[in-house]
Amino acid sequence: MAAASNHTPVLIVGGGPVGFALAGDLGWRGVPCVLIEKTDGAVVQPKMDLVGVRTMEFCRRWGIVDWVESCPYPRDYKQDYVYVTTLTGYELGREPFPSLGDEPLPPQSPQKRERCPQDMFDPILKRFAGSFAHVELNYETELIGLEQTQERVIATVAARGETRQIAADHVIGADGGASTVRSLAGITMSGNAVLTYTTNAIIRSSTLRSVHDKGDAYRFIFIGPEGTWATIVAIDGRDRYRFSLIGSTTKKTYSEREIREAVVKAVGVNFEFEIESVLPWIRRELIADSYGAGRIYIAGDAAHLMSPTGGFGMNTGIADSVDLGWKLAAMTEGWGGRHLLSSYEVERRPVALRNVQEASGNLNRMLSNRAQRPPASIFSPGPAGDHDRAEYGAKFAESMRREWFTIGVHLGFYYEASPICWPDGTPPPVFELADYKQTARPGSRAPHAWIGPHRSTLDLFGRGFTLLQLGSPAMDVSRLHEAAAHRGVPVTIVKISDDRVSELYGRRLVLVRPDGHVAWRGNSEPEDAGAVIDVVSGRRSYTDPEKPDAHARM
Repeated sequence: MAAASNHTPVLIVGGGPVGFALAGDLGWRGVPCVLIEKTDGAVVQPKMDLVGVRTMEFCRRWGIVDWVESCPYPRDYKQDYVYVTTLTGYELGREPFPSLGDEPLPPQSPQKRERCPQDMFDPILKRFAGSFAHVELNYETELIGLEQTQERVIATVAARGETRQIAADHVIGADGGASTVRSLAGITMSGNAVLTYTTNAIIRSSTLRSVHDKGDAYRFIFIGPEGTWATIVAIDGRDRYRFSLIGSTTKKTYSEREIREAVVKAVGVNFEFEIESVLPWIRRELIADSYGAGRIYIAGDAAHLMSPTGGFGMNTGIADSVDLGWKLAAMTEGWGGRHLLSSYEVERRPVALRNVQEASGNLNRMLSNRAQRPPASIFSPGPAGDHDRAEYGAKFAESMRREWFTIGVHLGFYYEASPICWPDGTPPPVFELADYKQTARPGSRAPHAWIGPHRSTLDLFGRGFTLLQLGSPAMDVSRLHEAAAHRGVPVTIVKISDDRVSELYGRRLVLVRPDGHVAWRGNSEPEDAGAVIDVVSGRRSYTDPEKPDAHARM
């Protein structure tokens, strides 16, 4: 093995939102890292546009909420979902949504979801990651090889005709569905490799809004005699749209003329528009069989591929990055134990599996009218057609509602079997899709409550562990404090006397991890505080607590 030209604690492969989020989180934690991206970073086809509520909570932690809210997407643009025969034809149903500026905060969070397409969101995350001097971003730099030992990983990269090597303590593959890191690490995927062959076309038109009477909407879904066949999404809320031919499991290549004809068919009249780009792609339902191999890990689309129906893909990937971020920081700083990074797969893979299945379910509901075709009467004028359109549209709208109301997906993920969470014996909560009942049960996201003007409990978490002393009088925490200090585990103690918060968290003492998930809770200090600190820092596994980590710092 040739000597490496330089060294970094973490090498991130892939300059998309997941890679940038990890680089930014590490930078925010003071951990040096290097990110490489094989392209020049330009986003020609925005693949996502929904920044979910949990992702916005991370943005709040990082101090970049204002950047997202001030992105070019207009905050007065209505976010309705509309089901039509054509844009100039019949409206079958509508799910009304307020504009970004008018949508209220959900009671469970200090943030709300935002509409910020990838060509707007990626530059925000890149700016965040690049704001740290110890984060190095390299474009047009391609990974071509990985060699791993017990102590490090040597990555061979090619940039502008030259090859060099980078030594890293850990390598993270955030390099998309065709991940080179996943391939080089020998990680396989399981699931359905083809849900549909879909073709996206980015179109630009200054006249589209004026040729129909349906008003502004985020997404139009087109239903013809063959069932649901296309969608149009308002990418920038002005004059740029994503037209999608949903396709089927049969691969088909469209000429530009055919795409132009399909756009006109969807709108119902000729109008002026420009096709900026065309991207054929495959909807998949795949999960990596493993999330890591030795010192190599994968995140985002490299680990899970799902239909975009629901907007879960990027948001699931960014949560992967946050889970990895604090664990990599702990290993770099020396207080993380040998079970810490192995908990990543245990925690995140079940979440991805649930989200992949939910996304596929959304796709199936949208395409359910292909098997049982819509009645011909809904395409005909007259009172009978009006009656059938109202009936059909109401049923279709009801079936689609599951996709639009998903706060339970974004906030209600629990690290049930995590070896670094200390269970309290309470049963797991029942999953609810359209609602979320906050809980401080270990493994869950620590609940949000307002504790001052514009200040949330979530604002207390992030840098290290946070030990909440809830209610009055404050409980003794000397054993936990001393155990953490002895092991070099960063813990900040916060006293909150508000009974509302104490009731919400369910215990008088709650230990919250750097990622904002609950690690342990109780009404008094544990007898063996050292055992709790050892488990939550990965020095021991909860499932095998008698085996201390000889490599962790004492």
